[in-house]
Amino acid sequence: MPTPGLDTVIGDSTATRDPKAASERFAKGLDAERNGDRWTALEHFRAACDRDPTAQHLFKLSFMLDLAGDEDGAFDALQRACALPEPPVNALINLAVLHEDRGEMHQAERCLRKVLDAKPMHSRARLFMKDVSAGKQSLYDEGGERDEARSKAELDTPVTDFELSVRSRNCLKKMNIRTLRDLLMITKAELLSYKNFGETSLTEIENMLAQRGLRLGQGLDQGYVARAAKEYIDSLAERVDASILNRPVASLELSVRARRALQMLGVMSVGELAARTEAELMGVKNFGQNSLDEIKRKLVDLGLSLRELD
Repeated sequence: MPTPGLDTVIGDSTATRDPKAASERFAKGLDAERNGDRWTALEHFRAACDRDPTAQHLFKLSFMLDLAGDEDGAFDALQRACALPEPPVNALINLAVLHEDRGEMHQAERCLRKVLDAKPMHSRARLFMKDVSAGKQSLYDEGGERDEARSKAELDTPVTDFELSVRSRNCLKKMNIRTLRDLLMITKAELLSYKNFGETSLTEIENMLAQRGLRLGQGLDQGYVARAAKEYIDSLAERVDASILNRPVASLELSVRARRALQMLGVMSVGELAARTEAELMGVKNFGQNSLDEIKRKLVDLGLSLRELD
């Protein structure tokens, strides 16, 4: 049996706000609900919200929409209820549960935080907060592992998979350069020193790498970069909690462009990010000032900043 009027957007009614009429419709909805007539109850609750969308009216409407199988409608009604001043505690908790079900852990946490700020010992909110915190950490860990796996997989890509000329591919093969990782471990001078390897092939390969935010000889720099990063992270550890420094960069929820740049640099943790300089980040292809400002803001929120050269 189709639910009457479920396709109507809540609050789109042109009815004039009328608290008295809303209370009457709400009371009729409660009567219909007690008599087991859910569809009639639903229409009364919807009419009550149209005439006076209080938190109580919206919360009840959300409950009935959920029973009717309209999950999106129930979610929207709960969001509206919780956006009002002093929303019902149960509305905030229910909205947190729906956010958690959708994998929206930060939104769920915000709802529960509102409850706990007002009622620090609320048992249900405390229990759900533990679940949400565990879920957030799981998502961060999984995101970090996926990013690391993708980065490694890309570096292991055979050079034959790239659109290079026959001459370039043959030269790389004879030089025993098999993967993208191998290319990062050789310099421009070493390539040009090989017989039959000319400027045209060099330009071709450099362009291919640049499209991926990479460059020849980049891998040779990692030893120095790693040492400098470790020294800086060790100095940070004296004043910053280890849980912050070890947090995966995936937890920062950066834009796609910023995440891509960090993957190319092999930056996996917040500590490793703080150990980078502005110049290192800006040296990545397609990494611009907006991405730099975004990363700096995220670090400032954690009490950190990018490393500055002496």
